[in-house]
Amino acid sequence: APRAMADMLDGIVMAEQRFHREGYQEGYAEGSHTGIAEGRRYGSLHGARIGSEIGCYLGFALTWHCLLHKCTDEKSSKKIKALDSLLGMIKKFPYEDPTYDRMQEDLEKIRGKFKQVCSVLHIQSDFRIGTGRSSLTF
Repeated sequence: APRAMADMLDGIVMAEQRFHREGYQEGYAEGSHTGIAEGRRYGSLHGARIGSEIGCYLGFALTWHCLLHKCTDEKSSKKIKALDSLLGMIKKFPYEDPTYDRMQEDLEKIRGKFKQVCSVLHIQSDFRIGTGRSSLTF
């Protein structure tokens, strides 16, 4: 009887270890799946916000470029040069590469250039990204 009791205890301990291992594996798989889904959702939202922000800068710069393209005075030339610089930075931005490691740094440079362009154009800049939509106020 003592051997049967020992075998039964071994069976209980082994079952507990097996259930622990299986539970861990199931939990790990579920956590990985949830993490990937949340990461994808966050990435999509963050990417959309960046795209919206840069899109506003692009629309702003192209509009002002059109308004000033016929002006030939020196002040207008300086404004056009600043706009061209902003447009060049926007064109070089790596939209297709989500692993680009200097994306935030480049985005900050574009924001800084936008503020500089607004200053050259004598426009008060205040760009905010809201939860639903972006707004430029002058």
